[in-house]
Amino acid sequence: MAYVLFLGGLVVVLAGLTWFASWARKRGRGSAVAGALAAYEEAYRPTSHHAHHEQRAAADRKSELGSPDDL
Repeated sequence: MAYVLFLGGLVVVLAGLTWFASWARKRGRGSAVAGALAAYEEAYRPTSHHAHHEQRAAADRKSELGSPDDL
């Protein structure tokens, strides 16, 4: 019985975290977490940190293009 309660609690916690992650993504609140991970990667994994900056620059370049309808 204890295993069932433990697994049920684990499922509830994971479902809550999944919901929170989707909520944060929809509202753009994931940038603080991304910044904290970037600081960690800068200190301990420099190649991953450089890749993070390249991905951010690529995302910024895509967003500045605009659509052909703007003309």
